[in-house]
Amino acid sequence: AREGDELCPVVRMGKSISRDLSKIARDYDWVVIDGAPQVSELAAAAVRAADVVLIPVQPSPYDIWACSDLVELLKARQEVTDGHPRGAFVISRAIKNTRLSGEVMQALEGYELPIFANGTTQKVDYANTAKWGGSVVDLEDEHKARFEIKMLVKELKEFANA
Repeated sequence: AREGDELCPVVRMGKSISRDLSKIARDYDWVVIDGAPQVSELAAAAVRAADVVLIPVQPSPYDIWACSDLVELLKARQEVTDGHPRGAFVISRAIKNTRLSGEVMQALEGYELPIFANGTTQKVDYANTAKWGGSVVDLEDEHKARFEIKMLVKELKEFANA
């Protein structure tokens, strides 16, 4: 999406993402590809087309195990493309100050990918805004969920441009 745009189109893409993305993306500064966590033909195409791959992980052993195939796919791609795309983990739906959150961070370090300092916590605002087709960025500034996303976007921009 362009900086400052309020509304951005959502386009469903299939396996032809590598071929079609340049046509769709030419009018935008940023394009977000949201894919399923399973490694599939679509996930492989998205990794090939991406400049940055963010891997959201909930603080759960299941999520840590489930992301291993995607990490392997990303690292295999990086080996043949001189480290591109860049990849990092984003902790989502964290519950602050729990032992599990600390254990998740420690387990993710074993994958040897950066872990964003900013992520999301368990907040009702995420589900409530989705009910009416919006997002937390549509909320007033005092909402913590909005602040989480703003900080995550800021970190993503820094990471992408580093």
